[in-house]
Amino acid sequence: MTFKRSSGILLHPSSLPSSYGIGDLGPQAFRFVDWLASTNCKLWQMLPLGPTGYGDSPYQCFSAFAGNPYLISPDALLADGLLSQADLDAMKDLPASYVDFGLMIPRKLDLLLKAFSNYRAHPEQLRSEFDYFCAENASWLDDYTLFMALKESYGGGAWGGWPEPLRSRKKTALRKAQTELSESVMRYAFYQFIFFRQWNKLRAYANERGIQVVGDIPIFVAYDSSDVWAHPDLFFLDKHGNPTVVAGVPPDGFSATGQRWGNPLYNWKEHKKDGYAWWLSRVASSLNIFDILRFDHFRGFAGYYEIPASHMTAEAGRWVKGPGKDLFRAVDKFLGDGLVTTGTGLPIIAEDLGLVTPDVIELLEAFNLPGMKVLQFGFSGPDNPFLPHNYVTNCVAYTGTHDNDTARGWFNAAEPHEREFAQRYLRIDGSDFAWDLIRAVWSSVADIAITPMQDLLNCGGEARMNFPSRLGGNWSWRITDSDLHDDLAGRLRELNWLFSR
Repeated sequence: MTFKRSSGILLHPSSLPSSYGIGDLGPQAFRFVDWLASTNCKLWQMLPLGPTGYGDSPYQCFSAFAGNPYLISPDALLADGLLSQADLDAMKDLPASYVDFGLMIPRKLDLLLKAFSNYRAHPEQLRSEFDYFCAENASWLDDYTLFMALKESYGGGAWGGWPEPLRSRKKTALRKAQTELSESVMRYAFYQFIFFRQWNKLRAYANERGIQVVGDIPIFVAYDSSDVWAHPDLFFLDKHGNPTVVAGVPPDGFSATGQRWGNPLYNWKEHKKDGYAWWLSRVASSLNIFDILRFDHFRGFAGYYEIPASHMTAEAGRWVKGPGKDLFRAVDKFLGDGLVTTGTGLPIIAEDLGLVTPDVIELLEAFNLPGMKVLQFGFSGPDNPFLPHNYVTNCVAYTGTHDNDTARGWFNAAEPHEREFAQRYLRIDGSDFAWDLIRAVWSSVADIAITPMQDLLNCGGEARMNFPSRLGGNWSWRITDSDLHDDLAGRLRELNWLFSR
């Protein structure tokens, strides 16, 4: 797809200010949209919006189609008459400067349960809208709600530990569970209804102000998800429902044993049999949420690293050919048939970081997909492809991403030779390194320039969103009310004007 020259901010909704322990889709999200529009930025990029599970990671979700109920706004529930002010006041002792997931989650779930109970007592106002939502989304919602209800009834454990008739989805067992857990099933459906009701209002508000939303599609899904439970034939699983091979990356300079992510791998031959129907549904669903999709770990579509599930490290894996052009031809035809309105070409950004082999480049070029350039990775020498003088126009340039340190954090911890080269290349003294990176990315030929909010605020390494090799302690960073001030907006607005963004 040909993107207009523009710019944007990477900020996940959980990082927004709120009085309830986590950023949400309420008033502060609308305020952020107004602030972003005042800078003349045109893009708001965020992480996956799915219901988070293991490690609170938005890349390990219970569904590739559902929304995260922790992002539901209590203020909007109050406005709908589903909660009282006293209910909201009971949440206001949670931390305001970061997300404490251990404290927040049970309190938020109690609040959502109250909202559901109040709906059940007086359903008249929302019943028809709720019923319509359930009917429109039945293709994924029915499996997801039963999955979550079962998961709850079995103490939260992964579905691989459920009784065999439920693991293998025997019809009699499913019908019985649907009846016995009907209240829980409805409750989880209600949470999805409320999430999408709030999200659709926020996205429409952003679009009305000239802002498009960029959202992430992780290539892999979590094992403990309704997607794998409901579609076991689409993954490499044994007869007991356990993965036989899992995803990861091989050993490299960062890790002597590689990275074993643990996600089950797709059985692409099965996907091909029905024309990649599950993937087409996923893309269509995502484009009903976002305007532009960022395909995470894009190289896995060309070739992916397969690790035997019995191995606890990634050392014994092998590279396997992915679906490549065949999948993207199906996506292209699907969108081109008018099932989703996209304009010209695929509205996709390819996260092509890591090992970029000729087959990855060929796949990018075949569909004219823009890749990513992360300037923070560029300071090894003049031939580094992440330096602006090596950019092409059809790319998305970043100062950094959610997976690496903030710009200031990187500069403070960088190897001396890299820090010196960065200062020489940018002709700077390093006193305002984050904004020096922003200026370099904004002034580049890249069609799109994006910076994480942390760099805009010149945060140090303490504001890092995620350490990929660390379990726990991630995804918790938040901004404050005072961060969204006019001076910051004016400084960014000046760059957008100077560099025609």
